[in-house]
Amino acid sequence: MNFIKRVLSTVTGIIVFFVLFFLGLAVLGLVVGSGADDVVKVKDNSILELKLDFPIKDYAGKTEFAEYPFLNEDKKNGLFNIIDAINYAATDSKIKGISIDNNFIDAGISQAKALRKALLKFKESGKFIVAYADIYTQKDYYLSSVADTIYMNPAGMMEFKGLYSEQLYFKDFQEKSGVKMEVVRFGKYKSAVEPFLENEMSDNNREQISVYLKSLWNEMKKDISKSRSIEETRLDIIADSLLARNATLAKSSKMIDKIAYHDEFENGLKYAVGIGKDEKLKQISIFDYAIYTAGKLKLKSSENRIAVIYAEGEIIYGEGDENNVGQGTMSTSLKKARDDDKVKAIVLRINSPGGSALASELIWREIELTKKVKPVIVSMGNLAASGGYYIACNADKIIAEPTTITGSIGVFGVLPNASALVSKMGINAEQVVTNKNAVTYSFFEPMNEEQRAFIKEGIIDIYELFTNRVAEGRGMDQDDVKAIAQGRVWTGADAVNNGLVDELGGLDLALKYAAEAGGIEDYKIKEFPVFEKDLDKMLQDYGLVKAKETILKEELGEAQYRIYKDVKARTQRKGIQLLFPYNTDVK
Repeated sequence: MNFIKRVLSTVTGIIVFFVLFFLGLAVLGLVVGSGADDVVKVKDNSILELKLDFPIKDYAGKTEFAEYPFLNEDKKNGLFNIIDAINYAATDSKIKGISIDNNFIDAGISQAKALRKALLKFKESGKFIVAYADIYTQKDYYLSSVADTIYMNPAGMMEFKGLYSEQLYFKDFQEKSGVKMEVVRFGKYKSAVEPFLENEMSDNNREQISVYLKSLWNEMKKDISKSRSIEETRLDIIADSLLARNATLAKSSKMIDKIAYHDEFENGLKYAVGIGKDEKLKQISIFDYAIYTAGKLKLKSSENRIAVIYAEGEIIYGEGDENNVGQGTMSTSLKKARDDDKVKAIVLRINSPGGSALASELIWREIELTKKVKPVIVSMGNLAASGGYYIACNADKIIAEPTTITGSIGVFGVLPNASALVSKMGINAEQVVTNKNAVTYSFFEPMNEEQRAFIKEGIIDIYELFTNRVAEGRGMDQDDVKAIAQGRVWTGADAVNNGLVDELGGLDLALKYAAEAGGIEDYKIKEFPVFEKDLDKMLQDYGLVKAKETILKEELGEAQYRIYKDVKARTQRKGIQLLFPYNTDVK
C-alpha cells in the first residue's frame, strides 16, 4: 500500500511540475510578447548610455519555436539595432545627449567605424556626446574620439600604440607530439595552414599582414585626426613613444580634454542637461532604447520591403545557426525573400572568414537564382574573405567599409595525422581493401604521394572554379583575378582599387542602392535568417551543454576559451576549405 502511495505521489509531483513549468513559459511569453512601450519608458531630459561591453554581432538574431510561439525571440542588440537607436535619438526630444562610459567595446574595427559614423551624424543634431574611461583600449578610444569632451580617470591608462597581430607556429610541436596536419594548399598567400608547415612566418604572409594592418591603422588615424584636430604624423609619434599611456600624458598630447573622477564626470553630465548636482541623472541604456526604437520603427506604413540577409560566422556545410553560416538557412532565407512580393530588393550583409568550399558554392548558386528575380546588393562588415568573398562575388554591387578585410581567394585542405604518435606507442594499423584507392586517407598512416596528388587535384579544381566565379561576377578576365588572388588579403580600400569591390560605405549605402535597384523610396527592412528551435531537444540537452561551457570558461579564462573553441572548430571542418588565412584578432 505504501509503495502505491509513493508511486502516486511521485506521478502527481511530476504532473504538477510540468503544469507549473508550462504556466511559467506562458507568463514569460506574455512578458516577451508585450509591446516596446509597455517594457521601456523614456523619460524627459534623458541621456542615452552607450555601454558596449558585450560581443557585438551585426545581427542579433530571430528565434522561433514551432510548438511554443510565445517563446519566439527577436533580439535588438545587434550592430544595426544600436545604429538605428542612435539615429532615432538624434530626433527624440527626450534624449539630450549620449554618454560613452567605460566601454571595453567587443567589436571589430569596421563595426566600430560604423558606430562612429552614426555618432558623427548624431552630433549634427546639436546634441552632445561625452566619453569617460578608467582605461581606454585602442578601439574604445577610436570610438570615443568623436566625443565633444573626453574624460579620463586621474589614475587611468590609455592603450594607444599601433596595431599588431600575433601568430603561433606548430611545426616543432607536431614533430615532438607525433600528431601532424597533412596540408595541401593553393595560393602563396593562403597562410591559414602555414603554422603547421613552418616554425616562423613566411615573407609573403608577413607582407600581407603588414599591408592590411597599416591600412587599418591609417584609417583609424585619419578619423581620430579629424575629430581631435591632431595631425596624423603626430598621432604616430604619440603611438611610437606611448605619449598617451597615462592621464597626464594623454591630456598633454591633446588626446583627452579633462582628467576627472567618475563622480565629476557625472556632475558634468548633470550640468549639460541643466540639473543640479544633488539631482538624479535620467539615463537609459542602449539595450533598452534599441527595444524602444524598434517598436517605433515598426509603425512605418510602407508595404515595400528590402530583405537584409545576414551571413555571419564561419561557413559550414549544413543548416547553420546563430554562430555559423550554413547553406541550409541561407538558401531558405534567399528563397523566402525572392518569393515575397513585398520584397523589392535584397541586401546580403557578410561578416565571415569563409569556410566550406561546397557550402560556399551552394550559397553562390542560390544567389545566382535570386538575381534573376530581384537585385542583390552585398554589404561587407569586418571581413568577407575567402568563402565570404565567394558568396559575394556575383552580387549586382559590392559595398565594403575601408577597414573591411576581404579577398583571400585561395584554397586549402588539412587532414590530421597521428602515424608518428601511434608508431611511438607501438600501434600498427593494417588495412584490407577491395580496390586500389579504397583507402583515400588514414589517420594512422602517412599520406602517400598518390593520395596527395588526388587531393591537390581537387584543390586546383576548386581554385579554378573560385577564380572563374569571381571573374564572371566582377566582369574581369580570370588571369587578372589570379593576379590578385593567390589567397592574398586586401582591405576594402585596396579592394576598390583592384576591382573586387565597387564602392566604400556601410549598410546604409547598400540599402540606398537596393532601393534604387528595386524602384522604391519608402520601405521597411525584413531581416533574415529566422532560426527555428526545438524546445524539447533544448530542454533535454541544455543542462550538460551549459554546464560544460561555463566550467571551461571559468577554468581557462575567456582568452584561452576562445583558443579552445578555435582549435575545436579546426578539427571539425570537413572537406576543402575557403577560409581566411589567420586569426582576425587585431590588437
